[in-house]
Amino acid sequence: MTTPKKKPVSSAGEAEKSHAQRPPAEVVYAEELDGLREADSAPRPPGWRLSPMAVRTFILGDPARGIRRKFVGNPSLVDRAMVALATNRGLMFVGEPGTAKSLLSELLAAAICGRSTLTIQGGAGTTDDQIKYSWNYALLLAEGPTPRALVPAPLHTAMKEGAIVRFEEITRCPLEIQDSLLASLSDRVLAIPEMEGANGMLFAEEGFNVIATANTRDLGVNEMSAALKRRFNFETVFPISDFNVEMELVREESKRLLARSGVPHVPGPDVLELLVTTFRELRAGQTVDGKAMDRLSVPMSTAEAVSVAHAVGVRSHFLGQREASPADLVECLIGAAIKTDSEDLARLRRYFEQRVSKGSGPHWRAYYEARHLLP
Repeated sequence: MTTPKKKPVSSAGEAEKSHAQRPPAEVVYAEELDGLREADSAPRPPGWRLSPMAVRTFILGDPARGIRRKFVGNPSLVDRAMVALATNRGLMFVGEPGTAKSLLSELLAAAICGRSTLTIQGGAGTTDDQIKYSWNYALLLAEGPTPRALVPAPLHTAMKEGAIVRFEEITRCPLEIQDSLLASLSDRVLAIPEMEGANGMLFAEEGFNVIATANTRDLGVNEMSAALKRRFNFETVFPISDFNVEMELVREESKRLLARSGVPHVPGPDVLELLVTTFRELRAGQTVDGKAMDRLSVPMSTAEAVSVAHAVGVRSHFLGQREASPADLVECLIGAAIKTDSEDLARLRRYFEQRVSKGSGPHWRAYYEARHLLP
């Protein structure tokens, strides 16, 4: 027996998606999701809008059906994530910054419940009412604590509608704020003590769950309690290991971003080779031939490489009105590689002297000759 399909959830601002800088996944890939739902005959867990097989196809792609790959990573990671969500376990993605943890959580939410915008952004200032609910104080004074006066936050909405709530950077929140999820994850209930009777308890509908993310560099900021850890399945998202795969991903993603910026061409393959090689070597702390070198203190992630490729394309098109050059890359690399650690500039200069100077080909020579653009 299959679970009845839920009514599609429309995203805020869907009518103006062409004007949004960053539409949610359920808007960007609405046609793919509709097509998958129509053709989906595989069994689905309770509350899911797509079967796990269709969710897998949506995330990992199927060229024969015109569905592009959206996440580059181990397919078994996607499978394990779906199993965790289908068994009502919370799902925690951990990994280096820029390894597509947030993207994967968004894609899973969009495919499973049709809504990826029930998001809590963790931080030192995150409060309990930003997670659960707050009150319309004018109505609260006039009527008291009634359902009409309650202002639902993402957790309340997700439990009521049987949807997935995404908790970004959960370890940036104080411990007592993190632990506000305990009852929702274990007993699937949210207490509203201000109300009486049936309104005082909200029981989660089928399909409700939590996907959280945490950077490995932030895991010690506010260590999670053992009780909360027990309610999550932890999955580590690793950086892309294959050079060619990362190169293709940077090219495709920067092409999409540049098109939205009105830039018709992506940086050439030589510039992208320099960019991806630089990021991979500075991230790993060694050259492609295995020689040790200094790592930068900032995470030189694939996501950051895409941002730099986007900036290179914008710079060359709007400021130079020409094809992107290695000099453009040096200019745009500065903002990504030099943040707060003053030693990173010295490390980057050493990289140019010790590694870039020995690169073969005219594009490596042009890259080295542009080192004077470093501050």
